[in-house]
Amino acid sequence: MLGRKLSFTFAAACLAAVTFSSPAAWAETVEVKLVAKEVDLPIDNKGTMARMWTFDGQVPGPLVRVRQGDTIEFTLSNPDDNKNSHSMDFHAARVDVLNEFGSIKPGETKTFTFTADYPGVFFYHCGSDPMIQHIARGMFGAIIVDPADEDALPPADREYLLVQSEIYENPEDLGAMMANEWKHVVFNGQAFKYDPVHDPNASRYLEAAPGERVRVYFVNAGPNEFASFHPIAGIWDKVYLSGNPENEMTGLQSFTVGPGDAATFDLISPVEGANALVTHSMRSALSGAIAVMMFSNDVADDAGKGDNIVVR
Repeated sequence: MLGRKLSFTFAAACLAAVTFSSPAAWAETVEVKLVAKEVDLPIDNKGTMARMWTFDGQVPGPLVRVRQGDTIEFTLSNPDDNKNSHSMDFHAARVDVLNEFGSIKPGETKTFTFTADYPGVFFYHCGSDPMIQHIARGMFGAIIVDPADEDALPPADREYLLVQSEIYENPEDLGAMMANEWKHVVFNGQAFKYDPVHDPNASRYLEAAPGERVRVYFVNAGPNEFASFHPIAGIWDKVYLSGNPENEMTGLQSFTVGPGDAATFDLISPVEGANALVTHSMRSALSGAIAVMMFSNDVADDAGKGDNIVVR
C-alpha cells in the first residue's frame, strides 16, 4: 500500500503495493497536488454547518502517503474565489520556511519539492498568518512516510488515521482561539464522529477483528490542546514517537501527543467487543474526542484498508 508516482487532486490517495530491494532502487518522485478550498462542512453528526478553510474541501485534508527517500513535488493552488491567502507547512520537509512555506494569494499557485528523509507520520497544515486560525478552521492533514526497510515495523492488519483538533464556536473570533475557548475537541473534523455510544446520531465507527494488529496513525492538529491518547479497555501494544520505527515503546496505557506532533499506535484485542480511543482529558473526550473501535469476527474485509484508512 505504498504511494508511487501519485497525483493527489480532489480525491484521496490511490495506493499501490511495490517491493524494492534498496532505497536507490525504489526512490521516486511523487506528485502531490492540493487545492485550498473555503467551504461549508458539518462539524457534528446532526449536520451543523460551519465555514471551514480546507485542503481539497475535506477535514482532515487528503492523506498523503510516500516512502522514505521519495522526492515529493508539491503544488498548492489557491483559487481566485477564495478570500484568504493560504500556504503549506509539511512537518516531513526540511526546506526554507520563508520560501517554500510562504503564503500565496487567491488566484496563485505554488510548487516546491522536498525529500522524505525520515519515516513516520507527520502533520501538515496551513502556516499563513494567523496560523492559529487557519489550523482551527480545518487546514490540516497527515503525511505517512513508510520506512525504507519494509521489515522495520510489524505488519499491520488494518490501519486508521485519527487527527485531533479543536472546533471554536465563532471561527472569526481570533481572541477566543488565543484564549483556548473551544466548543469541541474532535477526531477527523466532527464531534463524536465515530462514537454511537455518546451520540445517537453517529453512524460510523472503526472496525477490526480480535487478534489483529490495528495501527492507528494519530496526529494532533491542535491548535492548542495536548492529547493523552488512551484505548479504554485496551493497552497500546507498541507506540512509535512520530511514527519512526526507531522510537519504539511497549505496553503503554496512554501517551501524550502535543499540538503539531504525531505518533503511531498499535492495538491488539484478544477478545470481541469494543475499545474507546480517547484523549484522557475528560473535558476534551466528552466534548467530542472519542472513537469507538469495534472488534468483531464479522468485520468487513475492506475496513481499515486502502481509502478506508480515513473513515469519511
